[in-house]
Amino acid sequence: MGNTAVVVGGGIGGLAAAIGLRRIGWEVTVVERASMLEDAGAGISLAANGLRALDELGVGDAVRDASRGQYNGGTRTPQGGWLTRMDGSALEKAVGTPIMGIRRSTLHRLLRDSLPAEALLIGSEADSVEQPGPGTVRVGCGETVLDADLVVAADGIGSKVRSHLFPAHPGPVYSGSTVLRAITEQAVDLRTDFELTWGHGAEFGHIAFHDGRAEWHAVLDLPAGTRFADPLDELRRRFHTWHDPIPALLDATRPAAVLHHDVNELRTPLPSYTVGRTALLGDAAHAMPPNLGQGACQALEDAVTLAAALATEPTVKAALARYDAERRPRSQAVARAARQAGRMGQQLSHPLAVALRNTAMRLTPSRAATHMILRHHAWVPPQLS
Repeated sequence: MGNTAVVVGGGIGGLAAAIGLRRIGWEVTVVERASMLEDAGAGISLAANGLRALDELGVGDAVRDASRGQYNGGTRTPQGGWLTRMDGSALEKAVGTPIMGIRRSTLHRLLRDSLPAEALLIGSEADSVEQPGPGTVRVGCGETVLDADLVVAADGIGSKVRSHLFPAHPGPVYSGSTVLRAITEQAVDLRTDFELTWGHGAEFGHIAFHDGRAEWHAVLDLPAGTRFADPLDELRRRFHTWHDPIPALLDATRPAAVLHHDVNELRTPLPSYTVGRTALLGDAAHAMPPNLGQGACQALEDAVTLAAALATEPTVKAALARYDAERRPRSQAVARAARQAGRMGQQLSHPLAVALRNTAMRLTPSRAATHMILRHHAWVPPQLS
């Protein structure tokens, strides 16, 4: 088996894949079109499965040190009533860790710092991926041509590599929701580590960081492409009657800090995550709505599973077959669950449906709610050491 790889995409999944491949002795080049690798979002929640993957990559402790555990909080109504309460201690007892909140830019930096500078080809776009022979795959990056034994396509939901490999696939579609988010400029007096509030076709949530600042997000059911002249003022108008600390979070935010993106997903599952000597990973393979907080965690699972398969199988072909067999069923099941969670959560707008959902949530025992979470969090990674 050869031992050179090109990773297309320098996001969380791509960097994790590069780290995993280097840990099993492969030479890796990460091709990233952005001229600078920096903040690609606001905040992120990491569940036990993602943290375990990071442990296998050797960066778990550093990530935990930079994160804040989500021990208390839950889901509320706009008036402030609780639908469910989070018991982070019970979750920690069950899977060894609470959910951790971290700035996406910090996680990205910790992954990037685990790679040598010469492994990163920044400001260069992969124009083509071809397989000129049975044992080689070639990546064209402008005037630069990289030959390798493996290509990992981690180039996100709009993956050009995926479009090339599966030209008949419909690609990403709009989920029906758009999200605005930001990190507060200063610390906010928060009584919980994490909250979601569900209204009628709207959601507001926050993640608290260890420095007292917080990431907040607002999800709205709107036509794709909807944008506001003053996003922060629009959110103040929409959420001014919602419970504390929502107004305070908005007031602690600079207008220029607000990010606005439509939520897209791969609603049509791919028939395979591999073609020849190319493997799809992360959002390029299974982009999902963020309702379960599993997007990055599934990409981290992909990275560790791929490295483990390449470390133990006799050929690249056998390793990629194993990767596809292990990752496609699980990640596509999580994507379906995330889509369903959105339909039963923030996307509900009919008053009767909302009332029925709220009653069902209030009546659900906390043990049952924890069990539902464990379906996705209780993943044990293969060992890379």
